[in-house]
Amino acid sequence: MARQYIDVQVRTTADPASVYALLVDGAGWPSWSPLGSFELERPGEDEPEGIGAIRVFRTGRVTSRERVVERVPGRRFSYELVSGLPLRDYRADIDLTPDGEGTLIRWHSSFVARVPGTGWFYRRVLDRFLRQCAQGLAARAAASRSGT
Repeated sequence: MARQYIDVQVRTTADPASVYALLVDGAGWPSWSPLGSFELERPGEDEPEGIGAIRVFRTGRVTSRERVVERVPGRRFSYELVSGLPLRDYRADIDLTPDGEGTLIRWHSSFVARVPGTGWFYRRVLDRFLRQCAQGLAARAAASRSGT
């Protein structure tokens, strides 16, 4: 089974620290992404949404459980899918790079579909979904920067 890759890049006028603050606040994700709701199932090792935290997101009939696996303040936020989609080894990294007077947000992920022949379908669906997430994150960060 072939590993699938998604790589979405968007820019925002907000600084990396402001973007990062939005990423580590799971309760805020539904306000800037297509996600419907958030629940913290298990707190992280050192802080509520730190390494090891299990975050649950619901959208329609889909419930996904994700484990926070890496946090580098102002630079990277990473998570792995625990359950919710028929995928194996799903990992997403959100890298934040200073870019002039703003930030380049690179949301990239990879996975293997559990059902052979469906990887292309999940890659297409998740590419669109992650693009909406990244664009919503960029817009919210910019709006927060300007005070709106």
